[in-house]
Amino acid sequence: MVRSRSVANATNRTGLFQVQRHERLLIELRRSGAVRVSDLARDLGVSELTIRRDIAALAARNLLHRVHGGATLPAPVRPLPAARRTGFTIGMVVPSLDFYWPPIVAGARAAAAALGVNVQLRGSSYDPEEDRRQIGRLVEAGQVQGLLLAPSLDGDDTGRTLDWIGRLPVPAILVERQPRRWTSTPRQVEWVRSDHELGLEIAVHHLYDQGHRRIGLLLSGGSPTSAYLLRGWQRACADLGIAPDAVNGSTRGLTALIVHSDPQAIAIAQSCADQGIRVPDDLAIVSYDDEVAHLAEPALTAIRPPKNHVGRLAVELMVSRLLDGDRRPAQGVLVAPELVVRQSSLCRRVRV
Repeated sequence: MVRSRSVANATNRTGLFQVQRHERLLIELRRSGAVRVSDLARDLGVSELTIRRDIAALAARNLLHRVHGGATLPAPVRPLPAARRTGFTIGMVVPSLDFYWPPIVAGARAAAAALGVNVQLRGSSYDPEEDRRQIGRLVEAGQVQGLLLAPSLDGDDTGRTLDWIGRLPVPAILVERQPRRWTSTPRQVEWVRSDHELGLEIAVHHLYDQGHRRIGLLLSGGSPTSAYLLRGWQRACADLGIAPDAVNGSTRGLTALIVHSDPQAIAIAQSCADQGIRVPDDLAIVSYDDEVAHLAEPALTAIRPPKNHVGRLAVELMVSRLLDGDRRPAQGVLVAPELVVRQSSLCRRVRV
């Protein structure tokens, strides 16, 4: 949250804090249903042009609807008939309330509002014990009928965590997480997530179509997304006959690079500029995330995970589960990412 105009001016000096402005904009939009460019510019201490760019970026993600002089809430999910609006309360526990997760939360809240559902949001961490504490508090309060969860599934406790979730007294749906194909718990844990493997394949094929044959991949250490991206990379390399060993290594000899995520991709683009390496002529760059990729110079082509839609689908899936109970089979849902083409991957000359 922006505490004062001086803080707003300070944070606006770097594009990485655009996420904070987006969060403030969405909070105000959810509160009042509409926002004006002039009011936001005054309150945040930035130019009206900056706010218009913020609104355009959020509109591209279907998080709001642009109107003359401001923005309104997007068209809501088609509501259930009155007889099906039950007033459920769903608990939602996510590992972060800033980078990556705000669009997912916004999507979940939009679907919940349309379906007559309340969402109780809790921020956790990537620590399994903290996840359990936050989840346990929601369940023990007896006020939620279902849970949307994004627990850490990377450590040795993965099996124990999934078993615990599967035995909770209320149904749970994993968000941007996927369990093993089968568990021994009384209830199979459902899930909805971005198809990151497909997103990485889309990036590789895009660069291949631009003429690149020496393509590298740089992954973020410790990110739950990295394992999915690596699998997509291996699949795309096999399909196209590209050497699959250019992962997290030197960029020497490469003509293109896929980077997870935006801040790291922007840093690499800046480093290239400092070294006289031209983007995209000498090295094409594709970022994975598209939070702030458009702020780079040149603007970065990016794979955009469908975060808003993941949040919406998670709520819709939970409402379906609560209404239909065990009559509905357990589901796992993959949602395809989107390729957003910008300057950084449109090469005029490719070294082969």
